[in-house]
Amino acid sequence: MPDQLPSTENAAGVEQAGVIDLFAVDAKRNEVLLVMNEPRPWDDSDLRLHQLQEKFNAYVSFLLDGEMLAAHPELAGKRSRIELHCDHMPDARALELLNLIHDQIALQEIAMEVIVADSECGDGCSCHEH
Repeated sequence: MPDQLPSTENAAGVEQAGVIDLFAVDAKRNEVLLVMNEPRPWDDSDLRLHQLQEKFNAYVSFLLDGEMLAAHPELAGKRSRIELHCDHMPDARALELLNLIHDQIALQEIAMEVIVADSECGDGCSCHEH
């Protein structure tokens, strides 16, 4: 479990580009971890893709433009990872954009992961009513 650093807890989510949803240090992986949350279903809209791109731009800027190290100099030299936590599987257009973002930020040595909540565990699952 990552050690959490102070973050803004109010308005969060992909639609809030200026907010880091979660900022932590993953001690196991020795990485700075930035998490963005997307609880809304994907809607194949240009607006959602724009929000996603703006959120990633803000996170990458925070990591690369010195803002993070100015606030947390103890994190110098640590690798960075951005995770997108989704309640729903991204649609085709979002996946295409996420692949492009992944490839671009990899050039800056920033790892990226997309984690989709598993709301359908399968037969025999007791965590949801059937």
